[in-house]
Amino acid sequence: MELDIIQIQKIIPHRFPFLLIDKVTELVPNEKLIAIKNVTVNEHHFVGHFPNEKVMPGVLIIEAMAQAGCIYFYYSKNMQGKDLVYYLAKVTCKFRAPVVPGDQLRIEVTTIKMLPTAGFLRTRAYVKDNLVAEAEIGFGIKEV
Repeated sequence: MELDIIQIQKIIPHRFPFLLIDKVTELVPNEKLIAIKNVTVNEHHFVGHFPNEKVMPGVLIIEAMAQAGCIYFYYSKNMQGKDLVYYLAKVTCKFRAPVVPGDQLRIEVTTIKMLPTAGFLRTRAYVKDNLVAEAEIGFGIKEV
């Protein structure tokens, strides 16, 4: 299954400038998700991070991985039609390489553990075939 930006916006509440997933290229509920974030030089954080050597902040890479995880959870737990808010609860992360304007971040998500209102997921972020970050992310959900 693939998802475009319109479909993504129906699942997670994030909007510009904080929507950090551009598309989902592969989704197999309860198995894996692959999402794309196109990193562009006109993003607000590059003005100050850093003016002479632009690097995507690690916290935004984590946020992109968490947003991909929320989409994965939504379909894996069959939450279609529900209006949900997701709350980040736990992150354990390692950064391997910088992400810069012009990169395409490919985020892969798999399951560690799923509960009725929480998820614990393994995420990896790549630029081309190079691992740039990996994290275990935990979050809870609330229906609004």
